Amino acid sequence: MKYEENFKESLENPEAFWGRAAEGIDWDKKWDCVLDQSNSPFFKWFPGAMLNTCFNAVDRHVLQGRGDQVALIYDSAVTNTVQKYTYAQLQERVARIAGFLKGLGVEKGDTVLIYMPMIPEAVMSMLACARLGAVHSVVFGGFAPRELSVRIDDAKPKVILSASCGIEVQRVIPYKPLLDEAIELAGPKPEKCVILQRPQVNAEMKQGRDLDWNEQEASAQPADCVSVKATDPLYILYTSGTTALPKGVVRDNGGHAVALLWSMKHIYNINPGEVYWAASDVGWVVGHSYIVYGPLLRGATTIVFEGKPVGTPDPGAFWRVISEHGVKALFTAPTAIRAIKREDPNGEHLKKYDISKFETLFLAGERLDPDTYFWATDLLKVPVIDHWWQTETAWAICGNFRGLEQFPIKAGSATMPMPGYNLKVLDGISAQELGPNEAGLLAVKLPLPPGNLPTLWNNDKRFVESYMAPFPGYYVTGDGGHIDEEGYVFVMGRIDDVINVAGHRLSTGGMEEVLSKHPSVAECAVIGAADNLKGQLPVGFVVLKSGVNRQKDEIVSELVQMVRQDIGAVASFKKAVVVNRLPKTRSGKVLRGTMRKIADGENYTVPPTIDDPTALGEIESALMQIGYAQKVAD
Repeated sequence: MKYEENFKESLENPEAFWGRAAEGIDWDKKWDCVLDQSNSPFFKWFPGAMLNTCFNAVDRHVLQGRGDQVALIYDSAVTNTVQKYTYAQLQERVARIAGFLKGLGVEKGDTVLIYMPMIPEAVMSMLACARLGAVHSVVFGGFAPRELSVRIDDAKPKVILSASCGIEVQRVIPYKPLLDEAIELAGPKPEKCVILQRPQVNAEMKQGRDLDWNEQEASAQPADCVSVKATDPLYILYTSGTTALPKGVVRDNGGHAVALLWSMKHIYNINPGEVYWAASDVGWVVGHSYIVYGPLLRGATTIVFEGKPVGTPDPGAFWRVISEHGVKALFTAPTAIRAIKREDPNGEHLKKYDISKFETLFLAGERLDPDTYFWATDLLKVPVIDHWWQTETAWAICGNFRGLEQFPIKAGSATMPMPGYNLKVLDGISAQELGPNEAGLLAVKLPLPPGNLPTLWNNDKRFVESYMAPFPGYYVTGDGGHIDEEGYVFVMGRIDDVINVAGHRLSTGGMEEVLSKHPSVAECAVIGAADNLKGQLPVGFVVLKSGVNRQKDEIVSELVQMVRQDIGAVASFKKAVVVNRLPKTRSGKVLRGTMRKIADGENYTVPPTIDDPTALGEIESALMQIGYAQKVAD
C-alpha cells in the first residue's frame, strides 16, 4: 500500500493497521484487543499481550541464525577506539549485566537509573533492564547534581548504573563526584551503585554502596528474559524544565516495539544487516528510539558514537564514520550540520571519504531551515529529510518516507503526517480546526498511535493538564505551524516562538529562515523582546561562517533589509547582533526562552541542560549593547 491508503486505514481502522504491523514482533501471548479506548485519554495498545522487548531486540536474531551479524559498533573519536559486537556477543553481555542486576535484587517493575557516557555499556544497561522487566531511566551523562537528584527523587531507583567519567572533546568529566552529590541531595537513596571504571578516571568508591562493574559482570549468572505486559512501562525519560519539575514521560513495551519496528522499515528503509546511525546520545529520546531499540528490533547494525560533529578531530568526523562503517542512513540534528557548515562551508573534508553507501540524511530535534537543507543536499547529493517529533511521541509525527512512498521535498516542511497521527491546526482561542495555510497550534486528534506516552510517571493528573486538558479530544504538541493545500506540514517552532508585534502575530521561525539565507550566516536565532509601544519586537542573533571578515555592521544592515523585503515592514525587524555562538542544550536546541528572559531584564536560571554556560554571558553583553538585558542570572 502507498501512503494515502496506509494513512487512511490507520485513522479509520487503527486496529487492523496496527494489528498487522504487530505481526513483526514476537509475542509470548497475543492481545485481547489492539486498542482499548474505554478510558480516554488513557488509551492502551495491545492490552492482554505479553512480550519482552530485549528478546525482540537481541535474542530472537540469534535464534534466527544471525548471531554472527554485527549488532553494535562503538566508535569513539575521543579515545580513538572502535569496537564491534555481534548479536551473540551482545546477548551474552546483556544477559550477564541483567544477571548482576538480578543478584542485586532488581525485579520486574523496579526502577534503575542509568547515568553514563556514550559507551556500549550504556546501551547494554538499557537492554538488561528491559530483559528483567525493570524500568530504566537514563539521565544524560554529566547532568548537574541538582537535576540528577530531582530525577532520583521521582524515579526512586533501586540501583544506579554509572561510569567513572565522560569525555567532551578534550575535556574529561568525572561523573562520580556529581553522582555522590546528587545522592546526597536526594531523598530516597539507591541500595547500590555499580560503577564502570574507565581508564581516564578512577572513581573513588563508597564502602557498602558502590560496586565495581567489571567484578559484578564477571561473577554474574546470565539472566533470562522476563515476560511483561504490553502495557507495562519499559522506561521513564524526563523532559527537562528550567523551573518546574521535569515530566517523566512513560513508554510502554508493546506499542513502543510495534511503532519503532514499523518506522525502521517505512520511514528509514532499513533492513536487517544494514548500518544505521543516529548521532545522538542515549540520554535523549532519539538515543532511546534510534540508537537502541529501533535498529535492534529491526535486526540492523547500530552505531554508538562518542564524539562531536566538529573538533573530534575536525568537521569531517561524520563523513569518516559513514565511510568506515558503510552507513546507509544518518539521523542527526540540524545544529550538527550547521556546525559542520560553519567550519567547512565548502565541504573540503568530505572529499577525503567514500560515502557511496550513504543514501539518506534524516534531521530532527529542531526546525530545519531551508539554507541548511540546501547546503546539505548540494554537498551530499542524497535526499535530506526533515521530520518532526517529540520526547513524548518516541517517533515521528511528520516526515517523508524512504520505505513507503517518498514525496517531493519542500524546503522548510516536515512533509506529511505519519500513519496514526490525525494532525490538525487549531485556533488557539476558539479551538476550531483551521484550513490550508492558516497558522495555528498543531495538535493530534485522539487517540495517539502506539509508541506515544500513555501517561507521566506516577502523575496522571499532570499528564492530562499538560497535554489533554487545553483542547479536549486533542494532544497539544506545543508547536505552531500550518498545513498547506497539498497536505505538507510546516512546523514553525514552539507556540511561545510566535511573537505579537503591534497586534500582528509573526513567527520568529519565519524570520530565522530569512536570516539563514545570508551567505555569511552559519546559524541564527530570533526572539521577541518586550517593547512598551508595540508589545514585542524581534531581535536577531547570528553566528558567522568561518573565514568571514566583513564588517559586522554591514552584515547586520543587510539582514535587516532582507527581513524587511521578505516579510515586510510589519515585522519591525531593526536589531540584530553577531555572536560567536548561540546558547544551546546538549542536544542542540537553542535556548530561546532563556535568551528572551535576558532581553526582557527578567531574572533567569542557567538551565541544567546547557552545553556551554558562558554563551549566555555573551548573549547578555550583546543585548546590553543594543539597550536590553538589565538583570543578571540568579
